[in-house]
Amino acid sequence: MTKAYDDIIYLPHHVSTAHPHMASIDRAAQFSPFAALTGYDAAIKETERLTEERIELDESMKDALSYKLQIIADRLNEHPEIAITYFLPDAKKNGGAYVTAVSSAKKIDGYERVVVMTDGKVIPIDEIISIDGPIFETVVLPHLE
Repeated sequence: MTKAYDDIIYLPHHVSTAHPHMASIDRAAQFSPFAALTGYDAAIKETERLTEERIELDESMKDALSYKLQIIADRLNEHPEIAITYFLPDAKKNGGAYVTAVSSAKKIDGYERVVVMTDGKVIPIDEIISIDGPIFETVVLPHLE
């Protein structure tokens, strides 16, 4: 019984005169898997990433923050160190995160409605939910209802 490839099985390996020999690693790369869904992993991770919802302050909390900002404004020349917790909106999806910045206050811009810190951070006043610091230990805060 003769086999189908008996006539060519023992012939020498063909070497092309027109194309250079391809290295084994390059030949293997032709058959390696590829990322058919480019960016899919990043999209999944982005979907899994959690964000927080913005907290809406009531009027008494807004008044307390306004009073604290006035105290800071009155003592800006002392460069009081404060800790401001504020909402930082997420650039890619709804929600965001609450961040606390600890630094000295440099300027309060009522027109732009921002607090500028000495480290260069600019915090929108409307996103602030709390302000703390040693400056408030000596000041009696009014009871706001």
